Amino acid sequence: MKNMKTRIFILALAAVAVCAAGCKDKDLAAFNSMEKDRFLVKAEKAQIKDIEDYLTLVGSVKAMDEAVLYPRVAGKLLRNLLTEGDAVKKDQAVALVERDEPGVVYEPAPVPSTLNGVIGRIYQDSGANVTAQTPIALVVSQGQVRVVVDLPERYMGKVFMGQQARIKVDAFPDMLFQGKVYRVSPVVDTQTRSAVIELLADNSSGRLKSGMFSEVRLVVGAKGGAVAVPSSAILSENEKNYIFLPVNGLAVRRDVKTGISNEDYTQVSIGLKAGEELITFGLYGLKDRSKIKVQE
Repeated sequence: MKNMKTRIFILALAAVAVCAAGCKDKDLAAFNSMEKDRFLVKAEKAQIKDIEDYLTLVGSVKAMDEAVLYPRVAGKLLRNLLTEGDAVKKDQAVALVERDEPGVVYEPAPVPSTLNGVIGRIYQDSGANVTAQTPIALVVSQGQVRVVVDLPERYMGKVFMGQQARIKVDAFPDMLFQGKVYRVSPVVDTQTRSAVIELLADNSSGRLKSGMFSEVRLVVGAKGGAVAVPSSAILSENEKNYIFLPVNGLAVRRDVKTGISNEDYTQVSIGLKAGEELITFGLYGLKDRSKIKVQE
């Protein structure tokens, strides 16, 4: 009985080994049958888009107007009447100061706002000793904001008053705020070889805060209704631009002329029509008439 079980076990092992060998041979045969020179690519159709050419710069958001408020008399801060984020009108008191003069009683002296806006910061606590040089509060007017940018000297010829810009901040990465150039410095800094420009942006939503870091896209050209393709699909050789089209399992090269371009899309002015399919991924090593497989 024992010998019979041993024989059955050995036969089972042999069957598994034969099956494994057979499966391995089939996998190997399938691998060997594959074409080693076929490229796996992705393709998409050319679209009609409005394309903007822009400079990408960095800047800082600043309130349109801001003022640090100081008391008119020396004494002790009796109390703050407003807190950070509160709206304030011009001449409205933001704090009261109690004059510190022995033997004389005065009405508390108000610290008035010098502009309409919101309280950006409260600097002192109640009971603090203050003088005419002690900051009490910061008031900012942020219905509109300025975005201050250092513009490299080589781009000076591309900037003009009223020029459109798109503003992006880290706090709202999926939003683009609209702005325009409203001030250009007449001088270039000799150390940085750049000039300061300021953009004006609507901030009725209140999302933009003074001090925020921003990315600015300064529009230097635009084309509406352009035949557009991903910029990464445009290749260059000997100062000529070209693309690859998927045709019957082959990558077919086609020379094109391009127009306005940005980091996302490029206009094809000659050589491609809207709706035509081109290869957009898997371009490395691709040559004219290379065998391809378009990934779905």
